[in-house]
Order: sequence, then structure tokens, then C-alpha cells
Amino acid sequence: MVTETDGVILRQTKTVNDRIILVLLTRKLGKISAGTGTRTFGKRKSSLPLRAFTHGRYQLYSGRQIYNVDSADVIESFYGIGENPDSFFCASYVLEFTDRVLPEGMPAEHVLDTLTGMLRILSRRKTRLKSLLLMYQWKVLQILGYMPGLDACVRCGSTEEPAGLSVVDGGIICGHCRDSGTVNMRLLYELNFDIIQILKFIQKNEIEAFSKLTFRDDTAEHLGRILESYLSYHLDVRDLRSASYINFD
Repeated sequence: MVTETDGVILRQTKTVNDRIILVLLTRKLGKISAGTGTRTFGKRKSSLPLRAFTHGRYQLYSGRQIYNVDSADVIESFYGIGENPDSFFCASYVLEFTDRVLPEGMPAEHVLDTLTGMLRILSRRKTRLKSLLLMYQWKVLQILGYMPGLDACVRCGSTEEPAGLSVVDGGIICGHCRDSGTVNMRLLYELNFDIIQILKFIQKNEIEAFSKLTFRDDTAEHLGRILESYLSYHLDVRDLRSASYINFD
């Protein structure tokens, strides 16, 4: 069966006999593995959609174990990313993060649109990338259904002033629940720096609305700590290799 779909390459691995295994985030099939060969594309123009930071259209046919790429064309190339080292490493992190949080075969059209939007912004924006990266990560979590509950205590439903954000419970909790003695205090975070308002803004808006926004350094640090704990606890995502190359100073 032949399928034509647009997508972005998240990862590629060279194997024997000049064969390349691509991990593609596609509109029609979600995240999939697809094989191709350097001899098929070589250095011709048709090899462009196999490069990093490219939104391409792929014709795939289903093999016995994985899909195979029969042909590919460029829809949009985010070549500006390669002109700035910080943008390049941030975009590499974005691809690795997206790969790690998405299971194979799950419909992910909204994630694909968010990813291409993020790459488009990174091809233009060269500074204050930590804020943008945090917003992208939280937006993807929201799309996947992992955004913290923000409107009421996730334990008892109280709408009184929240006393913190519990990673374990998946959202804000009230003072009574915080003091109940059953909360994991190590994974309870204070709600300073307008964290709730920031997360609600991310929840309600698409990636294009984040293109010029930045956080104060202390806000970004606090939001990043919550995100790191959230990813580790709920998705078992930690120690992304690309993180070691990012310099946000």
C-alpha cells in the first residue's frame, strides 16, 4: 500500500548497505520508522527532504516490518536554523524531545503543525531561545493530554487559592490537601512567577503566538524545573543528549 503524506524527520540512523532508517513525524500516520538508501537519493535535489530541519512530502510504501520511502519533495526548508549555532542546537533538542515523547503510530497532526511552526520561528529568532523552547515543550504536553490541571484542586475540586503544583497529582492543589500529609512534597512546586497564567496562556494559544515572547530568567528557571520533573515522572523522559549542547547564557 502506498501512502503520500507530509512530515518532518526526527531522527535518522545509517545501517548496512547504505541504508538509512528514518524516524518521521507524519500527518497521516503519526510517528513512524521508514527505510531508504543513499543510493536512492544520493546528492541529487531529491536528497533535500532527507536533511534536518525540512518539512517534506513523502511517498511511502508499506514493507514487511517498516515503511519505505519511495520519493520525497521539499515543502519548506528551515535553512536559517543552520546559520546560528544556538538555533541549531535548540532545534536539534526540539526534534529529540518530540521523538522521545511521542509513541509510534499515534495520530499527531497537531504536534506536526506545532513542530513546523517552532522550526519556522527558530529559523528567524536567534536570541532568548530558552523561553521559546519551554513554551514548545509545554504546548506539546498539552496536545498529548499531559498539561497540569489548572482550574481547581486536582484532589478535592476546591477553587480556593492554590497552594502549589503537584507533579505527582498532575495539577494544582489547595492548602488543605497540601497539609493532609499524603502529598509528595519533593515534587510540589510553589506557584510564584505567575506560573498558572503562563501555562494557561500556552494552553490557549498556538506556537505562532510565542514567537516574540520571553520570560525573566528566574521565571524560566522555575518553569523549567517543573517541566523537568513532570517529564521524568509522567513520561519517563530525562537526559536528552541534545541538552548538553545548548547554551542559554
